[in-house]
Amino acid sequence: MQLDLDIDESSSIPKYIQIVKAIKGMIVSGVLNYGDKIPSINNLSADYYLSRDTVEKAYTILKKQGIIESVRGKGYYICHHSNLSKYKILLLFNKLSAYKKEIFNSFLIALEDRADIFFHIHHCEYDLLKKILEQRKEEYDFFVIMPHFKKDCESKAIDLINALPKEKLILLDNNLDEIRGCFGSVFQDFKQDIYNALKQLHSKLLKYQKLILVFPFHSNYPYPENILLGFKKYAVEAGLEYKIISEVDASLTIQDKEAYIIIEENDLVNLIKIARRSKGLKIGKNIGVLSYNETPLKEVLEKGITVISTDFAKMGKLTAEMILTRQGKQIKNDFKVIERESL
Repeated sequence: MQLDLDIDESSSIPKYIQIVKAIKGMIVSGVLNYGDKIPSINNLSADYYLSRDTVEKAYTILKKQGIIESVRGKGYYICHHSNLSKYKILLLFNKLSAYKKEIFNSFLIALEDRADIFFHIHHCEYDLLKKILEQRKEEYDFFVIMPHFKKDCESKAIDLINALPKEKLILLDNNLDEIRGCFGSVFQDFKQDIYNALKQLHSKLLKYQKLILVFPFHSNYPYPENILLGFKKYAVEAGLEYKIISEVDASLTIQDKEAYIIIEENDLVNLIKIARRSKGLKIGKNIGVLSYNETPLKEVLEKGITVISTDFAKMGKLTAEMILTRQGKQIKNDFKVIERESL
């Protein structure tokens, strides 16, 4: 049987997942029925100019889910032993960013079209969180929430989350001690992660006379203050002079043998601009730069920016696996250092 696939070349959804979704959709709509033969891997790849690996990956997922079966010497057939109903997941991020997109994409791919995702941004605001959670709350199978909130509303937001059924709850990125019960979590340990990263870079940091953490206290999207604790712990143990500032602006004067730890992209850009205007000062030579979260740009900027980052793709994948296995676990996500010439 010829399949009528609509492959979107511009979509962020991988083509093999698009094939899975299309075949399931044809079963639900009655276009494909039990026992129907579908094209071979070679024929489907030729019909739609797809790589053989792409089609094979889609068929492997469909076989694993009990949607199709292969009969030796004859081909692939719809067997449809599986329940095609999907999990309904409320996915709540605190904000949009390149890193959050990486989590979302890996989460979506790992679910292999077994869930409908209802995606919202709460912008660290209690009122918006409350409004989102109160709409059709009973319909969701899982609540996946990034619990980053402003200080003045954090306790109320935690009360809202505590009221959710814990067997349906997965916290993402941030783990709050105040949230009680048995629930799933894939989190960063913000204090220990930065401490361990700085320890790993200790021999390079000793070349500088002062460490400066640029922590955006006044950001609309607050960052975990445990980052400050981990930074201070390392600096004190290492016997290094340190300073914490809230931003890098045009008034900042940088000095020889200072190392900067940057969280926000704008501060990184401003620091690079200031360094370029400063005579005798060069990033990677007498000014050190260490930045949170990897982006392709940081690999090429100023001969490369040293980065510390959690594994965002793994965070999304682990969360999806927790849903598919229905096993709530507390998992600390991996954190890594990518060393380049800026430090």
